[in-house]
Amino acid sequence: MGLTERELEFLEHHHSAAMVTLRDDGSPHVVRCGAALVDGRLWSSGTQRRVRTGHLRRDPRATLFVFDGRWRGLALDATVTILEGPDAPEQNLHLFQVMQRDLDPGPGPGHLLWEGTERSYEEFLRIMAAEQRLIYQFEVVRSYGLY
Repeated sequence: MGLTERELEFLEHHHSAAMVTLRDDGSPHVVRCGAALVDGRLWSSGTQRRVRTGHLRRDPRATLFVFDGRWRGLALDATVTILEGPDAPEQNLHLFQVMQRDLDPGPGPGHLLWEGTERSYEEFLRIMAAEQRLIYQFEVVRSYGLY
């Protein structure tokens, strides 16, 4: 399913989200996360050991709820593909560059904020590799909400 121009516009400017995956018994598991459109794909970041990663390996269905803090939100039911491997640190770099581009004040050139500290791209990439970061890529099958 393709997203509408209005939905894409909302996603371009709002990166706060909650991600819902399914436990073994079918009950929901929800976590707060960040999400952004990167080269036309909807991405979020995780790690190999996250509970939600295990859930998605078993059942790739998830709902991502992106919100703006003013009672507007867009729910996206999706199938998730886990992107991992040697490109994952660079993919995370691109994701966080997108999520942080409108920060005021933002990090300096060649830097990102991580855990409240400005990090060089090289340091950020080392952290991503050490944390075994990966990317959740969402293929939206249904969208709804008040946005």
